[in-house]
Amino acid sequence: MSWSSVSAELRKADQERPPTARVFFALRPPDALAGTLADVARDAAERLGGRPTRCNTIHLTLAFLGDVPVDDLPVLQAIGDGIQCSRFALRIDRLGYWPHKRLLWAGMSEVPDGLRDLHRQLQGTLAASGYRSDTAAHGFAPHITLVRHMPSGEADSMVTGAGNLHPLDWPCSSFLLFKSELRSSGPDYGILRKYSLA
Repeated sequence: MSWSSVSAELRKADQERPPTARVFFALRPPDALAGTLADVARDAAERLGGRPTRCNTIHLTLAFLGDVPVDDLPVLQAIGDGIQCSRFALRIDRLGYWPHKRLLWAGMSEVPDGLRDLHRQLQGTLAASGYRSDTAAHGFAPHITLVRHMPSGEADSMVTGAGNLHPLDWPCSSFLLFKSELRSSGPDYGILRKYSLA
């Protein structure tokens, strides 16, 4: 079989593949808090290097599903509708650096029961419906990505030395299903559905 015929077969298979969407469930902070975290990200990137997270994309992932068929979106929207969880508050009070991912993040010294309950319900319902998220595979480590592609070495010692962040209170009254689209400027997140917490 010639290369041109193999290439044609691959194009045909690609055209026959159903369209997909890259989706995830997440918490989004209030605008003022997102702005503060974006300022921390920009300051760290200016001092240490890396790509800061834009204000309008700051979030805390609950379940990242990756590419799913577009036809599955109504099912995923309905899964979120079925979650019954009370409101809770987060206190963002620490910075961390993961050298293996070259990633600066903000997080919590203590994870509240409400967040654990929301994550547990969401993961359980997704799994029962045949969906597997990366947090199910790797464990739930709640964090907010601030800077990607940060140089290692000096950044690692400086960030872990800083450790604590001036506490930022985040009242959580909803979670969202997002669709991610990659652009030259970075990912853009569109809201597919917003869910209120009781």
